[in-house]
Amino acid sequence: MFPLRLAWPPAKNKRVDPVRLLSIALLGVDKPNSPEQNRGTNGLTPLPASYKTHSQPTFRTYQYCFFRNRDSSDQATFFQSSTVQFCTTSRACLNMASGSEGAGNPPTKLQRPPNRLGLEKSSYLLQHAHNPVDWYPWGQEAFDKAKQEDKPIFLSVGYSTCHWCHVMERESFEDEEIGKILSDNFVCIKVDREERPDVDKVYMTFVQATSGGGGWPMSVWLTPDLRPFLGGTYFPPRDSGRRPGLKTVLARIMEQWVDNRDGLESSGERVLEALKKGTSIATNPGETPPPAPDVAYRCFAQLAHSYEEEYGGFRDSPKFPSPVNLMFLMSFWSVNRSSSEGAEALQMTLHTLRMMALGGIHDHVGQGFHRYSTDSSWHVPHFEKMLYDQAQLAVAYVTAYQVSGEQVFSDVAQDILLYVSRDLSDKSGGFYSAEDADSLPALGGTEKREGAFCVWTWLEIRELLPAVVDGATGGATEADIFMHHYGVKEQGNVDPEQDPHGELQGQNVLIVRYSVELTAARFALTVEKVSKLLASARAKMAEVRKSRPAPHLDTKMLASWNGLMLSGFARVGSVLDDKALLERAVHAARFLKEHLWDAERQIILHSCYRGDEMEVEQGVSPIAGFLDDYAFVICGLLDLYEATLETDWLRWAEELQERQDHLLWDAEGGGYYCSNPADPTILLRLKQDQDGAEPSPNSVSSLNLLRLSHYTGRKDWSQRSQQLLAAFSDRLTRVPIALPEMVRGSMANHYTPKQVVICGERDAPDTSVLLATVNSLFLPHKVLMLANGETEGYLYQRLPVLSSLTRLEGRATAYVCEDFTCALPVADPQELRTLLLA
Repeated sequence: MFPLRLAWPPAKNKRVDPVRLLSIALLGVDKPNSPEQNRGTNGLTPLPASYKTHSQPTFRTYQYCFFRNRDSSDQATFFQSSTVQFCTTSRACLNMASGSEGAGNPPTKLQRPPNRLGLEKSSYLLQHAHNPVDWYPWGQEAFDKAKQEDKPIFLSVGYSTCHWCHVMERESFEDEEIGKILSDNFVCIKVDREERPDVDKVYMTFVQATSGGGGWPMSVWLTPDLRPFLGGTYFPPRDSGRRPGLKTVLARIMEQWVDNRDGLESSGERVLEALKKGTSIATNPGETPPPAPDVAYRCFAQLAHSYEEEYGGFRDSPKFPSPVNLMFLMSFWSVNRSSSEGAEALQMTLHTLRMMALGGIHDHVGQGFHRYSTDSSWHVPHFEKMLYDQAQLAVAYVTAYQVSGEQVFSDVAQDILLYVSRDLSDKSGGFYSAEDADSLPALGGTEKREGAFCVWTWLEIRELLPAVVDGATGGATEADIFMHHYGVKEQGNVDPEQDPHGELQGQNVLIVRYSVELTAARFALTVEKVSKLLASARAKMAEVRKSRPAPHLDTKMLASWNGLMLSGFARVGSVLDDKALLERAVHAARFLKEHLWDAERQIILHSCYRGDEMEVEQGVSPIAGFLDDYAFVICGLLDLYEATLETDWLRWAEELQERQDHLLWDAEGGGYYCSNPADPTILLRLKQDQDGAEPSPNSVSSLNLLRLSHYTGRKDWSQRSQQLLAAFSDRLTRVPIALPEMVRGSMANHYTPKQVVICGERDAPDTSVLLATVNSLFLPHKVLMLANGETEGYLYQRLPVLSSLTRLEGRATAYVCEDFTCALPVADPQELRTLLLA
């Protein structure tokens, strides 16, 4: 985790000295640097806003501070120096709670009346509704209180399935003494980062710039006018060695608020001004995007350099799925099929996807994928499951199926959507946000453990699968075969290094150790028999899991993540010609329009919630949508149009793009702001410049604009896509690996998209055959449309040229065009395939 930091604006070309920062923050003194501290390696260079962890542990080490990842045994560290020691006894005594630790019998969580968070809808905020802390949600009431009482604000940001957020709540926010200190001396604001990503981005930018890293829970102290002056992540409740606990940190801040307030406020103001300049992204006059082929090759080279060959992925550990990287590599291959680089890009992608599917990051019993792997072999995961991962991985796997024809990739894509349909779906059509990593142990206990719902002991499997298998070598049982195949060991198969808290001792995380063919050979059985045996065993284990205490389900429904999932169902459904998946996609789109579109105000709403009676609810003050809500929903609607060819979805996508442009486009600098630039409570006008766990909405918008320009004939949207790319020119030129999805947008602008027009009746067999041919291929630079002869319809009104495209001899006919300059029409599926691959 990351240490406490005071905001301090770096001088130009000068590194920030953390020892000096801490002296100012906690001791109120500013000592000149010693000669040793002037060597240039003793401080931190503030990182740009792009270096976001997206719930990923960060591993950076500097001379004066330690960073440990969120799964290590020491969860917070503080500045340590061989020349500077910091006093940990407090001179502050402002409204400090009295009494010794553990005195008396404080009320339990459920005995306490709810605080004002009890009126909220967010699962994360409700988790804190019975804390002995006077929490406020983000809003004017809290801001007014801070100004009226002239108190600093303590801002705590997290999300409902965050493991270390749970730990900090249990250790600190459930502590009566710490709760009283916080409530008496600070205005305490709790924010769900998934509900208010705009707030999270601003203060995470601050924490990253002043500490070199970030993560959740995020802890930031602000002036009453919302300027940050101190920030960190997780803090233990009390001092441990030379590492101060939250109680000590609070005492220091209270002291400084009295003795050095001007210094704190001026520090916050200066760092805010520095961040405004440092995070600015804009087009220079006359600037054009960098050449797409050059950017793509550089992005490929940077990914190849970070690629881990044995198990795939792009670092040793921890390993994240990174679907944006995989989608870029497949797009790169599609235009470099005959080159060695293209072949390497494809090999990197397919190997990574295979190894992930075999690993413990893939839930072999309950389907879907966990958040990330703590080791290099994809074996022991961080067990939470996020909707955005499922959405993007479903698309990546079905794309790998298009590219390779290997059935395993299709199977995994369907496996993901089975999990989402069963466990993350609301009856309204919406999708829930996440499943927690922690749950109560199956054998009882009051403390939740990470992975408890998913792991198995050797004895459990032995007792569940005792039957001897006819014909198997040595009288092997079903358990013997299953445990051989999935690497189950009597003592457990989790390396202690991946289990620092001992939560997985004696447990097994299933990982495929052998192919079905090798397992069959080992036990002298047929492949078919072993496949059936393994499937039957997994089904029995799934039934057992139903009886275990389930992990927390975050039933918040976000427009952005629902847009990503809409793409997942639409894309997989169209490639596999699966009507049930396409119906589920349509259901999701209807949900978005019914529950997350405010027709009166003409805006997307960011979130809604499952109520106590299983109905869909809105908060007291509905949250207006952010850029990612618009961009991801528009992309989902475009994918849904191509899957169903129902123009109502195309019409709504056009309407949403117009609203996105009106609300969020930067007319001076190009690109889109992440949130409403007119909101006075959001102090930084940010444009996200990294594709991380989710793609940057600017990256997605670069593709949306181009696709829509071909569907609507609006050249201004094609030009706007170019302007957007130009605004990010510096980033694309220097570190395209940070924006692989935007590199795809750059490539799509360079390789003019093919317009594939099918003239025919939508449900006619001959039309279906041609559509199946198109959908079987990965064509990243194409738009697909149906010309059904209805000249008064949406597409014909926007693209009059469609009236000149007719069927050959009454049969469904395909036209492959560029800017509606078309090749000769074809009616034969094989001829169409040849034309598309040319």
